[in-house]
Amino acid sequence: MPGNATRDAVDPSPADALPSEPLPIDPLQLDRQVCFALSIAARSVVAVYRPLLEPMGLTHPQYLVMLALWERSPRSVKDLSGALALDPGTLSPLLKRLEAAGLIERGRVRSDERTLAVTLTDAGRALRAQAEAVPPAVVARLGMPIPELEDLHAALTRVIAAARAVPDEDG
Repeated sequence: MPGNATRDAVDPSPADALPSEPLPIDPLQLDRQVCFALSIAARSVVAVYRPLLEPMGLTHPQYLVMLALWERSPRSVKDLSGALALDPGTLSPLLKRLEAAGLIERGRVRSDERTLAVTLTDAGRALRAQAEAVPPAVVARLGMPIPELEDLHAALTRVIAAARAVPDEDG
């Protein structure tokens, strides 16, 4: 009957009815977790760097060490550790591999034998010229406008500061 077809179109069945109240937000929903988004973003961005760094013979963590040394060399291991937010036990194997590759040298500071200094070699300094192509290539691969990436960097810097300000439960 024509009347019933019109009525059915106007009166949705209970299965088609919209809920009268919004569904509650699950605080444990995976895709709403900041830690999950940061983890996936970090892995994804490091994957963008990988093919750019491989021809240079660097892993992403080694690239970060080299960036810190291109800013200033020599640097103490303690200073590098602080700049990279890595504990010395994590940093040490990175430095050993960079030294084996001939990019850095490690040695004691004459004025303070307790301090281990890390210095770029000529090969390490020369690698900087090749590395200068990495940032623009990353921007191009991400396909995001530079102002958006700068805003993201600023937001992540605030997240890092906020997380570091949280009191340690153990101490």
